[in-house]
Amino acid sequence: MNQQLNPSLERISGAGAGPLSGIRVLEFCQVAAGPFCGMLFADLGADVIKIEGKTGDSMRQWPPFNNGYSENFASLNRCKRSIALDLKAESDREVALALTATADIVIENSRPGVMDRLGMGYAALSKIRPGLVYCSISAYGQTGPRASEGGFDLTVQAISGVMAVTGEPGRPPVKCGVPISDFTAGLYAAYTTLAAVLDARRTGKGAHIDVPMMGVTLGVSALQTSQYFGTGVDPEPMGSAHPRNAPYQAFQARDGYFAMAAGNDKLWYSVCDVTGLHALAEDPRFRSQLDRASNQAVLKELLEEVFRTNDASTWLEQLAAAGVPCAPINSTSEALADPQVQASGWVQPLDLPGGGKTRTFAWPVGISGRPRPAVRRPPALDEHGDEIRAGISASARASTV
Repeated sequence: MNQQLNPSLERISGAGAGPLSGIRVLEFCQVAAGPFCGMLFADLGADVIKIEGKTGDSMRQWPPFNNGYSENFASLNRCKRSIALDLKAESDREVALALTATADIVIENSRPGVMDRLGMGYAALSKIRPGLVYCSISAYGQTGPRASEGGFDLTVQAISGVMAVTGEPGRPPVKCGVPISDFTAGLYAAYTTLAAVLDARRTGKGAHIDVPMMGVTLGVSALQTSQYFGTGVDPEPMGSAHPRNAPYQAFQARDGYFAMAAGNDKLWYSVCDVTGLHALAEDPRFRSQLDRASNQAVLKELLEEVFRTNDASTWLEQLAAAGVPCAPINSTSEALADPQVQASGWVQPLDLPGGGKTRTFAWPVGISGRPRPAVRRPPALDEHGDEIRAGISASARASTV
């Protein structure tokens, strides 16, 4: 490795002007957790270079396809640049090491030990870039009895207890339909990595971030773990219901289902007014929030006797007018067509390599004083390889002058 490479190699064009502009991220990741983390950085303006194997991230092969380009891949890799490298080949590894000298952050989601064997682990890269923040996402973490085991969202949901509390009681186990273990890992990774970058800028010393998917999934299971710690009893699946709140679940109307969350006494009294079930407000079974939660099965039956007399839209209108939080149970298409989504501008057009056009759910969080982060198209495999190599060569020439 040429140690004369200039670590201030220009952030090659493509990064936005967002709050992370000027930060370079190298992403050695596939599929979901790591690429989602990388996209969070890219959306806010970081220069994210996706370093792929010669055949590319395997998610490039996931349907649906638009002019031959994976829409799934596009949803997690917009705003990035791609270079294809075989890290087992010395020449390609030299390119990756040269890029490390310019990077603030490295993200990888291989099994523990894989990057070390390739000469691209934290111990090796921190010698090149002492202030580097190196983030490893894995199923179980870098140490411990399960560290060498692989995992995917399904298996992590299973081992973390999520599948034990998801679905209807007495039915076969199901996973959460959204891959929460993958995306929670990406969120924890981005948050912790940025915290470490701030520390590195104060101290000049980087860090190795260890993000275990099992750990972060248990981390967002705080209500379930605290219930167990407090009672010694395992939480069980309750469908859409809540163990400590009622009425707080999906209810059947004449033409389908809707969700209602009357999470305090005032809202409960409003439900009684809307349904005309005023006597229930004084019924000792339902007097307090805990009473209602303890007797929610019979409460649901009583409420649904009334709800089944009219359509869901009617009840939603009346409950909303009374200030009771409620919502239709939308399909994905219905959720995306909601007026709030439209007014917020969360869905943006997205061009794809090969000429395809689609849409993407863009960065949803507002930052005062800044425009909405620009949406740039995802890369074709190795699309920016020549550009990135040219930048390295130019920096190397400049360092010898």
